[in-house]
Amino acid sequence: MRTLQGKTLFITGASRGIGLAIALRAARDGANVAIAAKTTEPHPKLPGTLYTAAEEIQKAGGRPLPCVVDIRYEDQVHAAVEKTVQTFGGIDILVNNASAIHLSGTVETPMKKWDLMHGINARGTFLCSQACIPHLRKAKNPHILNNSPPPSTDPRWFAPHVAYSMAKFGMSFCALAMAEEFRDEGIAVNTLWPKTIIATAAVQNLLGGDDTVRGSRTPEIMADAAHAILTRPSREFTGRFCVDEDVLRAEGVTDFSKYATVPGAELIPDFFL
Repeated sequence: MRTLQGKTLFITGASRGIGLAIALRAARDGANVAIAAKTTEPHPKLPGTLYTAAEEIQKAGGRPLPCVVDIRYEDQVHAAVEKTVQTFGGIDILVNNASAIHLSGTVETPMKKWDLMHGINARGTFLCSQACIPHLRKAKNPHILNNSPPPSTDPRWFAPHVAYSMAKFGMSFCALAMAEEFRDEGIAVNTLWPKTIIATAAVQNLLGGDDTVRGSRTPEIMADAAHAILTRPSREFTGRFCVDEDVLRAEGVTDFSKYATVPGAELIPDFFL
């Protein structure tokens, strides 16, 4: 039985959505979870805060550590990593989940949005990895998992929203490089991406609302796939660009109906696949 019991995870953007689902799956094993997120006060369009997430993690059986972090800032990231190490004795797993999205063409993209997406997605992933790697080197089965797609040069994934695509693929290229850079040290670096749209606040607010949610799966499919990856031997599974459904099929899962937001609804493929 593969488990994350006793492991310490540092998860960015874990106050809601996919990040929280991954945290709760680890919590059910009895893991320690550092929640690195910005939301401290309720938001009218974004459910959950750092502290409600911590309560859910504790109820699920985990040990939460809420860390107020904007991953664009080095001092905040390093302070949160140090707090996690002081609290739990180390870090076994980093999940780079935090992301910003703004889907617009070249002329329509404000540079403020460009900076936000690149600061959180690509730079934030690099910064959090850089800060955690010294501690991952000491772990028994260290993993970094980025919530990003398999690399592609297909123009259809760039032309409609080049700024977002570059920022998101930046996370994937971090994994491509770091998997090889740290292969001999046994630090696994992989990515995970959903085959279908996942029902999150971003989908509700930015990608079509209720109609898109109907064709979505719940974040739990990403959580279960992440668990399968993070419990594999790090020296044997690295440098992979994983898709949630493929990961679970390899684990023997054949029925995915439990992940449907609306049973029987036609599923909508996610970007980049």
